[in-house]
Parts: sequence; C-alpha cells; structure tokens
Amino acid sequence: MADVQAMLAANPAMKCVVCYARISFDGRAKDAHGIEDQHRELSAKAKAFDWLVVYRYTDNDKSASKEEVVRDDFEQMLVDLTAGRTPEGYPVHGVMAINDDRLYRRPGDWERYLRAFTSHPDRVYFDSNGPQDLYAEGFEVKGLVGVAMSLAETRKKQRRSRTSHHNRAIRGQSVAAWRPFGWDDDKISLRPDEAEAIRDAVRDLLAGASISEITTRWKEAKFITSRGNLFQYQTVKQVLLNPRLCAYRAIKDELVRDEDGQPIVGEWAPIITPKEWFAVVATIRKRGRGSGQPRGGLVHKYLLTGILRCGSVSDDGVICNNKMIGIKANDWLSYKHAYMCKKTVDGGCNKTYKRGDETDKHTEKLVRAKLKQDAAAAAQEVPDWTRGEELNAATARRNALEQRWQSGQIDDETFFRNLPALDSMVKELRADHAKHLATVAAAEAATVDVDVEWNGKTLTQKREMIKGVLHAIIATPSGKGRKPFDVDQLRPVWRSSE
Repeated sequence: MADVQAMLAANPAMKCVVCYARISFDGRAKDAHGIEDQHRELSAKAKAFDWLVVYRYTDNDKSASKEEVVRDDFEQMLVDLTAGRTPEGYPVHGVMAINDDRLYRRPGDWERYLRAFTSHPDRVYFDSNGPQDLYAEGFEVKGLVGVAMSLAETRKKQRRSRTSHHNRAIRGQSVAAWRPFGWDDDKISLRPDEAEAIRDAVRDLLAGASISEITTRWKEAKFITSRGNLFQYQTVKQVLLNPRLCAYRAIKDELVRDEDGQPIVGEWAPIITPKEWFAVVATIRKRGRGSGQPRGGLVHKYLLTGILRCGSVSDDGVICNNKMIGIKANDWLSYKHAYMCKKTVDGGCNKTYKRGDETDKHTEKLVRAKLKQDAAAAAQEVPDWTRGEELNAATARRNALEQRWQSGQIDDETFFRNLPALDSMVKELRADHAKHLATVAAAEAATVDVDVEWNGKTLTQKREMIKGVLHAIIATPSGKGRKPFDVDQLRPVWRSSE
C-alpha cells in the first residue's frame, strides 16, 4: 500500500487499474496457461500506458454465456468497482480486459458492469480495440449491440458444433473429446486390458452381479477413467450404458440411424455385440425401480438370509412365515453358521433352526438343477422378430412426410399435426426390437455348464440367481433334541416360468 501511495505521489496522474481475465474452457491440462497469457499481455499494455496494475481478477474455465455459471471474481470486481477500492484498499481508476466478451456476454452482465464502472468518474477502460470511453453518450446502446452480436456468434458456433458433431456421427467417425475407457489414444483401436474388463463386467452384470461389485473390482484393479479419476458407481454405469461398446453412437440418448432407420456403425472397434449391449441396458434399467441407481440394501453375509422362511405352525394353525436370519454358529459345533427364526420380540416364533452348511448345500443343488433346466430351455432358438416390415413402413412414412414438408408440398401445420403419431409409432417399434434383441442375447448367453459358472460367482450374484428362480424356501422345525439334517424339511417355492 505504501509503495503504491509513493508511486502515486511521485506521479499523481498515474492510473491504478485492475485486470480481468477469463477463459471458458481450460483444456485437458487445466494449467491456466490461457489466463496467464491474458494477464501477461494486459500487464505489458498497462506499462505502455504508464498505468499501474493493482489487482488481477481471474475466472478460469468458466463460461460467461451460461446463466447458471457463477463467476466469483467477476462478481467481486463489480463490488470493488462500486466501492472504488480493491480488497487490499488500492484505488481503482480503470479496468483492462483482452476483449469485452471476456467480461460479459449477456445483457444483464453488461448493464451491471457498466453501472459499477461508471459509479465513479474519470475511469479508463482498455480492451483489444484500445482505450474506450464508457461514459460517452450512446455507449450503453453500443455495448448492448456488441452483446447481441456476441450472443449471436456464440449460438452460431454452437449450431455449427452440433451440426458437425451430428454429421461426424452420421459418417461413423469418433467424436469423443476424451479417450473413452476401453479404447486407445486414437479412440478407435482397443486397449486390451480395459476392453477385457468391460467384457467381464457385461457377462457378470447379465449373470446378476451389481454395478457396485464391478466398481469395487475396477478400483482394486487400479483402473482409472480417461480423466485420471478412480471409477465410481455412476462412471461405471455410464461406461456400460454407452452404445459405443457395440460401435453404435447416440446423441441425447437416441441412437444415430441412417435413412433406413438402422443404427450407424462407427469406425472404432466394438467391445461387445449389439445384442449384448441391448441386454445390458435392459438389465440396468430394470434395477433400482428402473433408474439403474444403487438400491442401497443390506449386504448379506450368509447365502440364504431372508430367503429362508419359517414354516413353524402355531397351535391355532397359523404358519409363522417369518424371514429367517443367518447367525454365527457356536464355536463347539462342526459348522460355522446357522439360520434361525427371529425371537418373538422381533416378530418371529424362534422355533426353527437349521445348520447353515447343509442348508446351503441342498439349496445350491436344487437351484443349479433348475438353472440347468432353464438354460437348456433358453438356449432354444428364439422366434424371429416379426415386426420388421411394420417398422420399415412406419419409418418410410415418417421420412416421406418430412420430405414433402421440406419440399413445400405440405405446410407447417399439416406436418407437425401428423408427425407426433408417426414418431411415437417408430419409437414404440424400435423399443420392441431392442427388447427382442435383449431376449436373443440372454438366450445366447445361456449355458448348461451351470456348475462351473456357479462356482465363479460372488455371494451377491449367487443370492440373485437363487431369487431369480425361487420365491422362498419354507423350513419346518426339526423338533426338540439334536436330530440328523433332513432335506425334506426344506420346501422350495419356485417362481413361475411365465
């Protein structure tokens, strides 16, 4: 502060100015080099004008055109301009910026900036056009015109970007800004270890594994995202839902299709088949009430907790039917865990107790036999999808309507009155086709080698497989005293195949 006062005393005409630098996107390095370049250039210009830079405001990696983005330093600069002082107490005689669009791109910001700037007289302003007189008559309107032109240019660039993005997608070119997980730096060839991890995740997910389990596995394997972060639940889900896995491309959750309505195949190497991808999407969306979100349930320690139900009958003929819980067995017993009905204070009858190892073994035997039977049935040829001609006809009608509208044969009102029905029909048929492809994928994934597959599953996967074929297992009491384990006291309640 004393140095600045001394310099001002030596040269009373010296202007104390603040510099503002902003960039919308700092690139992948995130090293703020663009901001540093702006401040360096502004410092050189200030020296040429014999101005003294007393404060630098910086908003890095922040857009000025998006209303939801808060630019902290811009807001602080408006406060300081109104007060006439920087946070350290230096006077503010002017503002410097590389371009006016660094400061503002929306009319509201321009009006707020001009009001704060002119709250004190005789200030200077500099941008790429040189020194500007913001107090001049008509400059406010001139500034608004500049803002309007800037907004128009921004929107034009956005439209060009969207058009270019869509056209590249139509040509099947890779449009990924970052290296997608599973592919190499060229975004076309595969990175073997990541691609294999995705294939394993797809197989396990279709077999009942949770996304949380896959996330844990990827963390343990030290996989990181293309941006250098550890995988989380949502990022793993995004990878698995990305149609890029089967060489398809989507824009705003809609597959990019050719004129015949067929998904366009990209130039990059696929990791899985389209049928597998459709099956993955269907599986994820069925979970978590259709949202694919983690359900947050308990992680059970024992295989049949909550699946076993107490079959004890009370004196008045009522079946207990309470869910049995897994417990650690007493140390002197030959088995490690058991299942029991809860105590009466917890809503159970506390009359049914089953040793855990034998109960698990018998249940696994029953379930594997059922899975083999179901796998053999599922492996049978799935009937062909019979609505292909219907989809082609609907797509052709929709395309014909659009062509007639674009050629001027029909007016806007006629086009938009008929478009929703055709769009809805095409969307419904495509959804039905996707469902059929998922069914085909599930059938092709079916295997009669259930025993090998079962042994490779986690506890959570095994529980999901059991619950997929069983509603419950009713366990009846063995009676008083120690008695041999009796499998007849375990009655499976199978799910219907319909």
